[in-house]
Amino acid sequence: MAVIRLHFSPADVRRITLAPRPDALFETALSVRLLLGAPAAHQGRRAPVTRWRHAMDGTPVGRAGVLAELVRRDDYLPDFLLQPTASSFGEAVESAHSLPTARLHQDLARLLEPPEAVRGRNGRLPGADGRLRELAEGSPQGRDMLVRDLRRYHDASIASWWHHVTAAATADRALRAEMLLRGGVDALLTTLAPSWRWQPPTLHLPSPSTFDVPLCGRGLLLVPSFFATRPFLGYHPEEPTVLVYPMHEGAGTTEVSAGALAPLLGRTRAAVLEALRTPATTTALAERTGISLAGASQHAGVLRDAGLISTERTGTAVLHTLRPLGRALLDGRT
Repeated sequence: MAVIRLHFSPADVRRITLAPRPDALFETALSVRLLLGAPAAHQGRRAPVTRWRHAMDGTPVGRAGVLAELVRRDDYLPDFLLQPTASSFGEAVESAHSLPTARLHQDLARLLEPPEAVRGRNGRLPGADGRLRELAEGSPQGRDMLVRDLRRYHDASIASWWHHVTAAATADRALRAEMLLRGGVDALLTTLAPSWRWQPPTLHLPSPSTFDVPLCGRGLLLVPSFFATRPFLGYHPEEPTVLVYPMHEGAGTTEVSAGALAPLLGRTRAAVLEALRTPATTTALAERTGISLAGASQHAGVLRDAGLISTERTGTAVLHTLRPLGRALLDGRT
């Protein structure tokens, strides 16, 4: 299995930071990739993402314009689409518009390879080469086309959903901060995603290809993503490496209240299950529900024995997480 290995030095471990918000421009690009992907790519996605997907009508390619060509490679996205320090979509677009021509050419070179060398699933659109070459040359017309298509697609497909994205990101950020506070860096990196492995001092990420990335003492910026299906890395000299990761699948989910489950589970136990929409340590679970530490541990044990949650040790603490049956119960699908 292909894997990315991020190698941490002690300085890198001290310089792990959480982005204050999703990257608006990168989320826009990832949403286009999701729209253009095969139907199987949408299976198992979080409910809010599925609702967004179903709400999209019309022709995705028509909405996205040249953006559809920028995201068509399965294994590649141009680096300039990743701008985590921008405070808004508008600021990110203006930054993309003013990129040096050399940077545009460098980022787009792989997309201008001969068609037989392209492995993307989405094919090529009529006139795509001309549009990409115009953009890669940095012409005013190419830059204006990029800005126009980005804004048109974002206004039609993302803007009205952005509050869902930011709400889910806020929940995910709270989870990551809690893991850092409760169990330190080990707990944070261990719980980023179920298929990722933290084996100090290396973080292993599933990837289309295998390579090693030394962080070189500059640290790591963690950026949550609503639309990502896998990790993405961004690198700029003298800056922290950027790791875009899919938000926790429970972020932003609020389908069924604890009160509705009280007759089945009992009020306190239902509240414990509800509180685990976001994974929690036993201490955090007690604080969220207002019960004793011993009570939280006891109720978690009952829910675990019933197959509704799982418990995993992370350092000196244990982390409780909903299992599919528990999430189905909360989502009203049982």
